[in-house]
Parts: sequence; structure tokens; C-alpha cells
Amino acid sequence: MIEIVTQAVVILLKVIGGLGVFMLGMKFLSEGIQTVAGPSLRRLISRVTDNRFLATGTGTLFTLLVQSSSIATVVMVGLVNAGLMQLHQAVGFIMGANIGTTITGWILMFKVGEFGLPVLGAAALVYVFAKRDRVRFIAMAVMGLGMVFFGLQLMKDGVAPLKQMEGINAMLATLNADSYFGILFCVALGCLLTFLVQSSSAALAILVAVASEGLISFPAAAAFILGENIGTTITVIIASIGATTNAKRAALAHVLFNVIGVTWVVISFPIAVRLVAWGVQSVYGVDPLTMNFEAFADKTEYAKIITGGIASMHTSFNICNTALFLAFVPQFARLLMWLIPDTATTEVPHLRYLSAGSMESPAIGIEQSRREMVVMAERTAKLMEHVHSACYDDQLTPENFTQINTDEQTLDNIEQEIVAFLTRTLQSTVSAEVVAEGQAQLRLAHELESIGDHLANIAKDFERLQRQDLSLSSEQQGELRDLHAQIFAYLEQLVSGYSNKSLPSADEAKDASRRIVDSIKELRAKQMQRVVDTNLNAALTLAYTGTLTHYRRIRGHILNAMQAVANA
Repeated sequence: MIEIVTQAVVILLKVIGGLGVFMLGMKFLSEGIQTVAGPSLRRLISRVTDNRFLATGTGTLFTLLVQSSSIATVVMVGLVNAGLMQLHQAVGFIMGANIGTTITGWILMFKVGEFGLPVLGAAALVYVFAKRDRVRFIAMAVMGLGMVFFGLQLMKDGVAPLKQMEGINAMLATLNADSYFGILFCVALGCLLTFLVQSSSAALAILVAVASEGLISFPAAAAFILGENIGTTITVIIASIGATTNAKRAALAHVLFNVIGVTWVVISFPIAVRLVAWGVQSVYGVDPLTMNFEAFADKTEYAKIITGGIASMHTSFNICNTALFLAFVPQFARLLMWLIPDTATTEVPHLRYLSAGSMESPAIGIEQSRREMVVMAERTAKLMEHVHSACYDDQLTPENFTQINTDEQTLDNIEQEIVAFLTRTLQSTVSAEVVAEGQAQLRLAHELESIGDHLANIAKDFERLQRQDLSLSSEQQGELRDLHAQIFAYLEQLVSGYSNKSLPSADEAKDASRRIVDSIKELRAKQMQRVVDTNLNAALTLAYTGTLTHYRRIRGHILNAMQAVANA
């Protein structure tokens, strides 16, 4: 008994070790590819259109690049939550992501287990000694691939002794998909395992390791893979917690897509498995439904055939399910809207809801935060308009003053969210390009928040004069109004230029800044002359010159922001 327990512990430790190496390899492979292909990923996402076929193709290609359907679907929830992707687009993207994730099974078909460690070692040396970022991240991806194959080999070696353990062998022999109860039991096990390891790729690797040693039959493995499709939806469900209504609908779309698909395949399971087996037999000349592990002299060949059968089942299921759903995307979207109706209050997407999904793919996350920065810049311009109407159009009511302070506080909150998000993003594995963009966004967020502070202070100065029953002369009001308009035009150059990626040149930005400084100097000199020539109220002089100081600093923050984002 002690010997059996000891042997079971050794097997468990080997499987856990192999699983850990495999999952870390998938992480390195994903991060390396994402970092190298970052610009391509951003362009890919931006091309998601209303065309359901293009959306599906985008989801497939995106998942192939990031090597994880979980990352793809979590990122999709973040995009929908931010309003950057519509629900019907997300439905197509989800279908494509499910197809893209099947590539893992085909990768595991190759007889490279014994080459995993050499590939890992060689790539690790390149990663350590390479100087160029691109070379290092390519080496990271290759290193991850080597770890995937090495981890799979470790798991195969770990489970091999189970064939000699009669009790375990007998238990595994009961995993037959020859009845609907057996099919559902295998589906439930696949769902549970995927839920526990939080990775369909890892669950697939365990399945391949066990099936390659002849421990379970092909039909049982086919039913197991169906359960994995349901188990993988837990990640996107978690990502949708606290998100907007549309994001929750997108998450539900992923769940329903897989559950409905698994349901109809389970109902037609004998036919579906027979069709897949026929395809495998046409390639290898062996029927996976009847082949026997012990009858194969070359166990590697057996592993290749059954792995091919598992990959074929996985791919066939997702392609057929997608083909079925593609015809009903509009109706499916309406069903989701009926199941999760709109809330009574208007929802405003916030960056904090995107953090979990965006962190899975920094290349996409940095683009999402960039769009949040555009929103922040537009809010800053709107605040400047509010200050103009309140201070220079005699509309400084208590309600307007409160609104200005609320708008300024909103800018503070946005900056805090963006800084927190970008800090986490830049601490992950990212390319130099993403680092530069992130640093520019941090600088821009600080400059915009500072502009908001100065605008709020201008309103406070005017509100203070109002409480003292004082007001600037019409001449002074006109001068400040014209200066405000000049600086607002300068701010608009920043907002529109950053939004459209068409900022003015460095010389143009400096020339505009210099003209504003000259105007402020002239107004300050003019005010000093008024002090000499007339008996001005000291409070009015302080308010006028203080406002000029605020405008000069706003001008400086705009210039700093332009320089920061232009160099990114």
C-alpha cells in the first residue's frame, strides 16, 4: 500500500511539474509573440467591422497570434466594455477565437518532445545575451515553444507508469463514451479540469498526455474536449464582473456559443465522432475508434494518431459550430439583449473595468488607454469651454461653478485610473515601443490634469471677485476673453492632433507657444500701466495678473504635452 501511494505521489509530482513547465511555456510563447506583433495586433483589432465574416477572421487570427482563447475573449470583453467594439462584432470575434485556439492541438501533434529541452536551452541563451529587443522577444517565444513541448514530454513520461497500476487502469477504463451517460460524464470531467487549471491549452495538454499512453479511448477524449470548450468560458465570466451591460452580453455570448454547440454535438455524438474518425483514418490508415495501444509497436505513432484525432475533433467542433451560428448573428445579438436588458441608468465605460482584460495583452491595452487619453483631452477642452462661458459670458452661477469643480475632479479621477493602469502595464513584458507610448501617455495625463487645475483656479478667482461684489472692466474682460480663445485654439491643436495622430511639428508648436507668451507679456505690461495711471482695486489687479499666470502655465502644459506625445 505504501509503495502504491509513493508511486502515485511521484506520478502526481511529475505531472504537476510538466504542467507547470507547459503553462509557463504558453505564457512565454504568448508574451513573446504579442510583444513582437504588437503593432499588428492593434491594426488587426481596429479592422473589426460589421461584417461577421471579417470579425470571425479577426478573432481567429488574433487568437493564433496571442496563443490563448482566454486572452482573446478577455480582451474582447474589455473592448466591448470600453465601447470600442459593438456587440454583434464581438459575437463574430468570439467565434473566431474559438477556432483560433484549436491550433494548440495541432502543435502538440509534432514529434518534438525530445527536442523541447534543446530548443528551450538554445532560445534561452539567445534571450539572455541578445541586445536587440526584437531578437530577445522572438527568442522568448521560441523558448516558450520549447517549454511547451518539454512540459508535454514530462507529463507523458509522468503518466506512463499508470499503465502498470491495475486499480488506476481499471478506473480509467470506465471512462467510456459509449452511452449518453458516459459522454456527459467525460464532458463534465473536461469542463472541471479546464475550470481548475484555468487554461484550455493546459487541459488539452493533460488530455493528450493521458491519451497518448493509451489510458483513455478516442471517443472519451473527444467528449473530454467538448467539456474543455465549456470550462474555458469561466475566464471571460470572471472578466465581465462589474463591467457594462454590453460587456456582460459579450461574455454570455461566449458561454452560450459553447454550451449550445456542445449540446448539439453531444446529441449527435456517435455520428460526429464517426465522421472525425473517418477523416483520421483517411490520413493515417488507422481507425482511432478501434486502434489498440498494446498492438502498436511504435508507441509514438499511436500518440501521433490519437493526438491528430483530438485536434481534428476540437477543430471540427468549433468550425461547424461557427458555421451554424454565423447565419444567425443578428438574431443571436438580439437574444443577448433580451436576456440582459439595458439598465435604467446610463453607463459610462471606465478604464478600471478594462484593466484585467487589457493586462492580458499589453499591445491592445496600450491602445485602449490611448483612446481613454483622447477622452480625457476632450474633457479638458470641454472644461475650458465651461470656464469661458462662466467667467466671460456672465454665467458664473453657483451651479456652473460647482460643475466646473466636478469636471476638474473627474479629470483627477481619470488621471489616477490611467496612471494605475499604465504602471501595471509597463511592469509586464512589453516592447520598447509600448514603453515609449506608455510613458508619453503618463506625461500627457499629468499635463491635462494640471491644465484642469489651472482652469478651476481661474473660475475660483472670478467667483471670489463675485462674492466681493467686484468685477473686471469690460476692457479687461475682453483682453482675457481673447487670450482664452487663443489658448483654447492651441489646446484644440493638441486634442485633435493626438486623436488623429497628426500633431503639429515641433517648430509650429513652439511658435504658437511663443505667440501666446508674447500676448501675455503685453497684457501684463498693459495692466501695470493701468496701475500707474489709475487707482485700481488691489483685488482686481491680483485677479487679473493671477489669471494671466494661470494661462501662461496652461500654455506650458499644452506645449509639454505636445512634445511628449510627438516623441512617443
